[in-house]
Amino acid sequence: MQAAPASAQPFCGQEVGGDILAKYIDLGDTSSPLGCPVTGELSNPDGVGKRQQFVGGTIYWHPVTKAHPVWGTIGDKWGQLGWEAGVLGYPLSDELTNPDNVGKRQQFQGGTIYWHPTLSNGAHAVRKSIGGLWGELDWEAGAFGYPTSDEQWDSELQQTYQTFSGKPGAKIWYTTDSAADVEGCPEHGYCAGYRADTSANWVSRVGVVLNQETGVLTISAFPTETGYDDADTNYDELWRQIWDTVPYPSSRLTADQGSSVYEQMACHARYSYNIFGHYLGGVSWDFESDRPNLSWDEAMNPVAVAIHGCNWD
Repeated sequence: MQAAPASAQPFCGQEVGGDILAKYIDLGDTSSPLGCPVTGELSNPDGVGKRQQFVGGTIYWHPVTKAHPVWGTIGDKWGQLGWEAGVLGYPLSDELTNPDNVGKRQQFQGGTIYWHPTLSNGAHAVRKSIGGLWGELDWEAGAFGYPTSDEQWDSELQQTYQTFSGKPGAKIWYTTDSAADVEGCPEHGYCAGYRADTSANWVSRVGVVLNQETGVLTISAFPTETGYDDADTNYDELWRQIWDTVPYPSSRLTADQGSSVYEQMACHARYSYNIFGHYLGGVSWDFESDRPNLSWDEAMNPVAVAIHGCNWD
């Protein structure tokens, strides 16, 4: 199988033909960033795709994905990940400019590589469940910003995660078989989420977990000592501190679910009494999106709280 037939043309002593030629001409041939060809058309190891190398990069072609150039820092990262035989597969697009008119991205079959000259710490691929959640939070234009790492493995929590420029220290993660104790993720369950630490007065860390088998969200807020004592004095301020730490998952929570989460938060803050040096409710306040939206009186009634513990059915 070869690239679509077209009259081959010579450039700098090499012939360029087919779909690769069409893409090369579209980019400006020798005046493009690719410059002169340095090889003829080559067959890829899969026995299907083709490529041709140029001074400034390589054009890859496959009958499904067509012809696209790969170059620069994005091309280097793609190569590190195994080129077309790696996790990303063949390119689906040329290099694209992001809406900020500074950063770049290129789409591949298995994910997208993003790059920014100052924010991304090089080029990094974003894919699978991390890419899905990041996209829901408005990609690089959202609160998390650009990726600043490749995928990394957390052996303690049994999670694959990435870090991002918009919230240093924050992580978006996923797991396909978690044996760790993560609130909202059943043992050996398929989950994704994000978490971040904060210096806020009333919370020290916030995490959002999506159970990808049930669609249920669990939000965990870890109160400070001051939070245990004072967060029930201003529920709106506690709510603000939580969602200043991590982005509010607006695409995943309906208005009723958001109200229920707020009620659960207020209930936990109100009834986390210190009993013999230990706070009721444990080290985190956990709020689930599948809890019904009650009236305020029902949610905060002390008799009912003794039964449902602020996580009602």
